[in-house]
Amino acid sequence: MILNRYGEVVNFNWFNLTKIYPYINLDAFIIMPNHFHGIIEITDNNKHHKRHGLPEIIRGLKTFSARKINQLRKIKGVSVWQRGYYEHIIRNETSLNNIREYIFNNPVNWCNHKIHTENIFSFPKQFNIKGIGNMINSHKN
Repeated sequence: MILNRYGEVVNFNWFNLTKIYPYINLDAFIIMPNHFHGIIEITDNNKHHKRHGLPEIIRGLKTFSARKINQLRKIKGVSVWQRGYYEHIIRNETSLNNIREYIFNNPVNWCNHKIHTENIFSFPKQFNIKGIGNMINSHKN
């Protein structure tokens, strides 16, 4: 996906989460034209006095990015995000890899969906998780 200005704001705030909440690790993510997918790992790092749970972390992402997006649009208080979010606890490596694969294939699936047939973009066949793991690990280093 090629991000517009608002997508770039979300991208910046996604990576900024680790500065605000230093006990989290970010994993696979994708910013789509009308939604977002991401994996957040909350670590057992006990160095930090106050640890917020996932709802606070997601609220932070939504609040910080919505504020900046509304500044760019020169409006105040207009909702950018839908209420709530879907969360899922990832319990094993197989589940993690399946979710990563879903995230990385989301642009392909979205653009090939029948309601988006006006898209003129050509995407390769779906990605395989074996190559994705290497991409994620190289980004973390």
